[in-house]
Amino acid sequence: MIDKQKIEEDIIEVLKTIYDPELPVNVYELGLIYNIDINDNGYVNIKMTLTAPACPVAGEIIADVDNKLRGIEGVSDVNVMLTFDPPWNKSMMTEEAKLELGFL
Repeated sequence: MIDKQKIEEDIIEVLKTIYDPELPVNVYELGLIYNIDINDNGYVNIKMTLTAPACPVAGEIIADVDNKLRGIEGVSDVNVMLTFDPPWNKSMMTEEAKLELGFL
């Protein structure tokens, strides 16, 4: 039996190492990760968004998330689903991200 809580904690730590190249804040703190779902076999579904639908590095960010999460112990496969519903907005950022970007 896999430890879903441990895997989710590891996923969050890895997500905090992935940055939107246009902003000095990671994708997790930006609020771009909408959902993390881990099934009993270690299959991970990530639902995420981007700061803008026309993000020029969208493919790079999604590939980075996919590739880095596959390296986590207990993860058997990864599916990254991109959505713009609901659209991202500044209120989705953590307090730390808002502080880093000068919104507080």
